[in-house]
Amino acid sequence: MKEILRLALRNLKEHKSKTIIISLFLIFGVAIVVLGNSFLESVNHGLEKDFRNNYTGDIVIGTKPQKGQIIDLFGVNSTSFTTDLPQIPAIVDLDKVLKIVNEQKGIKSQTKMISAQCLAAKGLEMDFSDFLDRDDLGFDDMPISMLFAGENETYWQTFPQVNFVSGRAPAPGTNEVMIDTRVQNAFNSLYREDLQLGDTILVAGANTNGVIREAVVVGIFDPPQKNSAMFQIIYCNPEFARSFADLTYGANFKQELPDSVDLELSSMDEDDLFGDDFFEFEEEDNSDYMADSPVDYDSILGDTSLRDELNKTDDGAWHFILLKCQHQNETEKIIAELQQKFDREGLNLQVLNWKAAAYSYSGTVDGIGLVFNMLIIILAIVVFIIIMNTMVISVIERTSEIGTMRAIGAEKSFVRRLFFAESVMLTFVSSVIGILIAFIVMAIFNACNVTITNSIAKMILGGGLLRFRPTASIIITTVIVALAGSIISNLYPVRSALKITPLKALNHGE
Repeated sequence: MKEILRLALRNLKEHKSKTIIISLFLIFGVAIVVLGNSFLESVNHGLEKDFRNNYTGDIVIGTKPQKGQIIDLFGVNSTSFTTDLPQIPAIVDLDKVLKIVNEQKGIKSQTKMISAQCLAAKGLEMDFSDFLDRDDLGFDDMPISMLFAGENETYWQTFPQVNFVSGRAPAPGTNEVMIDTRVQNAFNSLYREDLQLGDTILVAGANTNGVIREAVVVGIFDPPQKNSAMFQIIYCNPEFARSFADLTYGANFKQELPDSVDLELSSMDEDDLFGDDFFEFEEEDNSDYMADSPVDYDSILGDTSLRDELNKTDDGAWHFILLKCQHQNETEKIIAELQQKFDREGLNLQVLNWKAAAYSYSGTVDGIGLVFNMLIIILAIVVFIIIMNTMVISVIERTSEIGTMRAIGAEKSFVRRLFFAESVMLTFVSSVIGILIAFIVMAIFNACNVTITNSIAKMILGGGLLRFRPTASIIITTVIVALAGSIISNLYPVRSALKITPLKALNHGE
């Protein structure tokens, strides 16, 4: 083996031009792969840390979505076209669900949560005409927010990292809110007026029909992570949030039709329904339709007590149950156990990890990762085709050398090992150089602390701080893939080399 390595090194030195060409392609490819995967690793790691610690916990329990829908902590993502905006459904059989959760081992803490989307405005009405008229305002200047409400007793114990700038959390049972500093900045930009503690604002549901409530600002806070990908937030009490989340008693109420239905209309033909006679009224009967006394609209509507009761918010309704595990490495195991128990009890629930619960964010990052990996695959194919063609040319040029080795007794296995030794040595050294170059680039870039402030760009890139985070698994995997690809790309050239006989070598020399 030592002799083969010495010959391989000598051959690489003798064919410098081809060695340099192949090395440059390998160095470039390895550096790109390491840089790209290190960036994606940094994005995923930062996103996971932020959301697990501050928004989703380790496990999220919610209602299973309908076909064509994905439900996460931030709303319903639907692939079907409909005029109605789908709402996050409430968890049913909550007592049974909590009993199963409480019996599950490995849970450190739990809380409940309501999620909605809202708009904030000042004054007596929702007037955003100024936003449309001014060219200096962008999407970040629109006070659109996520409206979160957690269980008063447990939510802040589960997510304690609140960076108050001023004020406090909303008191239970009030229309008080605490707002993100980004909401405050958007307010200031839009209305050219500072939003302060004690101010009254209007909150309107962004995905509900006409729900508007007054609220008093009692707290202003910074996001737990300065460069978080998470959209701006308004925290409030569950009672306040339920009206925006369509969590009323009537949301899940279904009333069957009575057994006897007046079929008078169904017995009419088209002439009866749409003929002139249907709309004609005799002159003497006008008094029946135009009353002289004021109309009693309450009597027209009849008994509205059921409607009033169904429009009341359901004080026991929640969208999600959020869990934190005693050991994060047991998360997937606990998810599988809980899902199995819920399915066994016939509960229409899904148990999600942080990534699935934050699909609106993680799905975008995964999409970027998919596109990047596709580009890497295309790049790898091109690089290894070039390497293969270069090696084929090298074999042709080394016909005399190969034939001479065969003539003095070298077996095919010796020639095969020689070529593969050259390939492995070249690939390994090139990979090391490529990794070193990638580390230098990453160190320089990370030192610059490049950040972005646009909220949409933050969502797409998983955060505002752009960094690289190389890991041992990325380095090892890249080297292994490079070595495997190099060996595969050498199969055809080596096969061609083994077909060279001493006679062919002599003829080639002549």
